[in-house]
Amino acid sequence: MKMKMKKTNMITTTAALVVLILLTRVPPAAAQSGVMVTGGGTGTFNADLDGDGDVDGSHFGFGVIIRPNGSARGHFLCQMAGNADFLGLKLMLVEGRVSSGTINPDGSATFNGGGSVNLANGTVFRGIPFTVTVTPGGRFVGSLRLTVIGVFDGVPGDTFLGNGNYDLPVELVNSGLISIH
Repeated sequence: MKMKMKKTNMITTTAALVVLILLTRVPPAAAQSGVMVTGGGTGTFNADLDGDGDVDGSHFGFGVIIRPNGSARGHFLCQMAGNADFLGLKLMLVEGRVSSGTINPDGSATFNGGGSVNLANGTVFRGIPFTVTVTPGGRFVGSLRLTVIGVFDGVPGDTFLGNGNYDLPVELVNSGLISIH
């Protein structure tokens, strides 16, 4: 029964991510005035961040246009649930709108925004800023690094203690793709 629920959660999550990416795609004319940063799939930290014996990871999806002036628009979602349990929670969902971004000299992209963090235990934090840095590529090449600003400092998985933020380590693409074009 537990395996069936995990598979159902994974299928539901994958379908939601595909829909998210399709909904956030920008028409070609708009793309000419900026750089498209898109991605979706699953990631792995290649480590057990919460000490429960499982290698942790997430499901992610985003579609962002970064304009030359640093403004951006799009949506970001990172979900740790289903077959990617995390911190003993049924769900940890970070999602929101992207408002600014940059294309970095190393070919990566960083984008910022604000949204909500849902812990599925009745706790939803709203108006939470986040920063995401991604590198393009598929399995074990592409990467994503999420920082949730102003909350969860020192929670398991936090890589920079004492700065007031929840800085997750770099997560490698396990399935899916991240593109910057």
